[in-house]
Amino acid sequence: MASIIVPAHNEASGIAGCLESLIQQPGVDKIIVACNGCTDTTVMIVQQYSDVLCLDIETPSKVNALNEAEKHIQSWPVFYIDADTRLSAGAVEKICAAMESGELLLAAPEPVIDTSASSWWVRQYYSVWLSLPYIRDGVVATCSFVISEQGRKRFAHFPPIINDDGFVRCQFSSAERGNVAGSQVFITAPKDLYSLIKIKTRARLGNMQLSMKNLCTKAERKPYSSILLQKLLSTAFVSVVIYISITTIIRLRAKQQLKNIDTYQWETDKSSRQKV
Repeated sequence: MASIIVPAHNEASGIAGCLESLIQQPGVDKIIVACNGCTDTTVMIVQQYSDVLCLDIETPSKVNALNEAEKHIQSWPVFYIDADTRLSAGAVEKICAAMESGELLLAAPEPVIDTSASSWWVRQYYSVWLSLPYIRDGVVATCSFVISEQGRKRFAHFPPIINDDGFVRCQFSSAERGNVAGSQVFITAPKDLYSLIKIKTRARLGNMQLSMKNLCTKAERKPYSSILLQKLLSTAFVSVVIYISITTIIRLRAKQQLKNIDTYQWETDKSSRQKV
């Protein structure tokens, strides 16, 4: 039986959809929603679900919320799911089955990113980004991850960092992690280019922070340059040029923000949140 942790900070617009996709999953022992620093109605919404443990934590910190929620874990593996996403039917059982052998210590569902409401620029970016082998196979940007009991022994707690999923990923080698076919996590893409740049800058900055603090035990080099060069010579030329241009902006923003990392203000994408 699996446990599920959902960190939530002001997620009133989407938390119900997330929970509806989770409470119907077979094989779940406990669902814990770690509301942290919420100033909207997130806590009230979560408390309406009798089968869900709601933690109302004052500190607005995702990693602190994860650490607090883990104190209530009784079964493994543990699913860490973002509150603005949804899991496909049967995803928990599929992932648990794939992890039973013990070879897969870190897993994730395959990301399905909805760009139907996004601008043309955002769609071009994702058309390239989702085609990268590292994204498809490396437990990257799924807004969720699943850790086995053995895998969770790799680190003592979630440190005070920006990129929690990046931190977890770089504790495992490529042979120990993977996306599980047949399971999906549904993610709504940002609607506009600025929102995309904000969330991708945060991810890039988080990776820079991990490197600066030397927190990765299984760091790896990703052959982006050679892959993108091949794509530049294909029919996807226009999309690749746009992707490279956007990633260049993201890299420059992240480098600038790294100079003031101690006073960093969390950048969020509000464009993909639906109002209720």
